[in-house]
Amino acid sequence: MSTALPQIQELSKRMQASIIGQPAVVERLLLTLLCNGNVLVEGLPGLAKTRAVKSLAQNMEAAFSRIQFTPDLLPSDITGSEVYLGEDAAERFAFQQGPIFANIVLADEINRAPAKVQAALLEAMEERQVTVASNSHKLPDLFMVMATQNPIEQEGTYPLPEAQMDRFLLHVYIDHPDPASELAILRLVRNEGGGHNNKATAEPLAQEVIFTAREEIAQVSIAESLERYIVDIVAATRGQNTAGESVAKYIQVGVSPRGSIALDKCARGHAWLQGRDHVTVEDIRAVAHDCLRHRLVLSFEANADGVTTNDVIDTLLKNVAIA
Repeated sequence: MSTALPQIQELSKRMQASIIGQPAVVERLLLTLLCNGNVLVEGLPGLAKTRAVKSLAQNMEAAFSRIQFTPDLLPSDITGSEVYLGEDAAERFAFQQGPIFANIVLADEINRAPAKVQAALLEAMEERQVTVASNSHKLPDLFMVMATQNPIEQEGTYPLPEAQMDRFLLHVYIDHPDPASELAILRLVRNEGGGHNNKATAEPLAQEVIFTAREEIAQVSIAESLERYIVDIVAATRGQNTAGESVAKYIQVGVSPRGSIALDKCARGHAWLQGRDHVTVEDIRAVAHDCLRHRLVLSFEANADGVTTNDVIDTLLKNVAIA
């Protein structure tokens, strides 16, 4: 019996109370945190991307930091820098931490910053440390970045290179809520603006619960046939088996081994969130799109025919058989 699952489920309920109409986003944020990864969220303005990650941090014992990416941002604005203390000081320089030294980091509109700044963030995500003036500084043990992109604004943006997109565990799309949910959102925001917002009085979730959950997820079992299923899906994107023949002309670059690792991690995390100690094929299919869509590079033929990464993944999930 899981000791951490009831507390994670309570955290999810608290978040969904303030993030109306976006249950999938809440689940994906929790899944990313539980799998010790980072998430790229893409959606139009006003769809509660910032609110979602703030809600996660507010309901946990976690330090939150927001970085607004702009074209004039410097790497040191993220990582921190060495500060001169004066000649009379015992040590003339001291490291002043940047906003990356938090537990939950919101990298808002990451595609607005130039390559050097993006690289500084992505290095921190991958290595869990930053290096300034030849000195390495370790980031907190509990660390997650949620980066956002606006899909409709291209002027003044620097799209993330495909190789850097691969560093994100998940790539999540947010769509508009349905009318009923939007009505509930309207009323919720009105009450908050009128001072009627009763902040959660429940005890914030301790970080130890997350670490316990990660240990339990690591123990979730997966059958060899499902391991091969994961590998076969990824191999099909590279043309390494016949299941990918029907979409081969639409794929310019297939998924790297990071995709297989992400599928394995997230499928086990998804199974754990459902209260199971083993992975099913439904767990793999539930996370496949978010794990793979940003790791696929489509060809000119795909763009010409209006074929999306979701279409390609849908076809692969239909064609790849379970051994």
